[in-house]
Amino acid sequence: MTANLRQAGIVDVTTGSGVTITEPVNLYGCALGDGVFVGPFVEIQKQVSIGARTRIQSHSFICEFVTIGSDCFVGHGVMFINDTFASGGPARGDRTKWRATNIGDGVSIGSNATIMPVSICDGVVIGAGAVVTRDIKEPGIYAGNPARKLRALP
Repeated sequence: MTANLRQAGIVDVTTGSGVTITEPVNLYGCALGDGVFVGPFVEIQKQVSIGARTRIQSHSFICEFVTIGSDCFVGHGVMFINDTFASGGPARGDRTKWRATNIGDGVSIGSNATIMPVSICDGVVIGAGAVVTRDIKEPGIYAGNPARKLRALP
């Protein structure tokens, strides 16, 4: 029996100036804006765009079809999901069943949050452990499962 061995690495990544990447990471086919920070044990897949000065903390997973704006914070262990299992099971690589996620500017996402395919407007704080299942159209603080608005920001 032979194993199909793959190594983590940085392949076909476009970066702006002043980008910091702390290995080990698995980054491929993505774009990182100026001043982006990527912590260790992060995977960022192809067709992902990360805006300037955004910080991605350790152990986070950012799947295909995710766009994150500028000046954002993604806490430790945040998971982005592009497959909603709409047909009752995984899409098994069928990209026509995947959905996009768009994160605005100045969004902070707490550790261990799960972000389903949604749009989140500028100026939002997502609490640690939250599960975002619906679009967020108003700035504020959101938490829970499913995430709900707790209050507006000053």
